[in-house]
Amino acid sequence: MLLKHACTPEVVCCSGSTNAQEAAHLMRQKHVGDLVIVDDPDDERVPLGIVTDRDIVIEVLAKGLDPASTNLASLMRNPVVIALDSEDTGQVLERMRAHGVRRIPVVNSSGAAIGIVTLDDLLRLLVAEMNALFEVTETGQRRERHLRR
Repeated sequence: MLLKHACTPEVVCCSGSTNAQEAAHLMRQKHVGDLVIVDDPDDERVPLGIVTDRDIVIEVLAKGLDPASTNLASLMRNPVVIALDSEDTGQVLERMRAHGVRRIPVVNSSGAAIGIVTLDDLLRLLVAEMNALFEVTETGQRRERHLRR
């Protein structure tokens, strides 16, 4: 399946100058666990990095840093691992494995963020495909029982 059909289109973006406290509030408000750091949140939104709720806990809170004075540019995973919306889910899964990441911003041909794909998204797709395979088996068995009465 192509990523443009599999990704979550509501990617939440902010700039690298956003501080960790503002980021935590934004994550809470938008009900997300990550923010894509972009060059311009109001324009093209080209991904520069990504920051997760775990990054804030491990890199700011656990180290006793001030969340109000720690900007996301200092926390973001860089270089950012991205995927094109025209790529297949299998390709992005391999990229996640190779880079050890669970979330990847999805960009269009211009490089602008149009979504995000997470490990949970891919697991959901896999389960749906497995259920479809199971339905094939059940349908075949029902048909056979019906024809052999």
